[in-house]
Amino acid sequence: MALFLFPFLHNYMDLTQQTQLLKGILEGCILLIISKEKTYGYEIIIKLHQYGLTSVSDGSIYPILLRLQKKGYIIGTKQKSSIGPSRKYYSLTIKGREYLNGFIKNWEQLCYVMNKLLEKNNIRNKDA
Repeated sequence: MALFLFPFLHNYMDLTQQTQLLKGILEGCILLIISKEKTYGYEIIIKLHQYGLTSVSDGSIYPILLRLQKKGYIIGTKQKSSIGPSRKYYSLTIKGREYLNGFIKNWEQLCYVMNKLLEKNNIRNKDA
């Protein structure tokens, strides 16, 4: 049985389609989470799961965090934890905030276009 990234779409999209869709938005999702407060990797995974991205794992998150750090969008700093080993907390840089703002504008434009296409083709709110 395949694990679906978007459980609410499992009847409509196969795993390959969902994976491709997620690849396009996961960086933005992670930056949005980090933009609210300093956070560490496992906490990001938990928050993504709470928003419905239940198949996102640390194997997919940590390479993205490293890539975002190399691009200068986030900074990672080690901090002691009261319940275990030190954790690497991530925060957004000015460059990261600018990138996130662009991502949000692009996402809103994409949603606008997609909603218009759905409405024009009379597909809105119909069962597949």
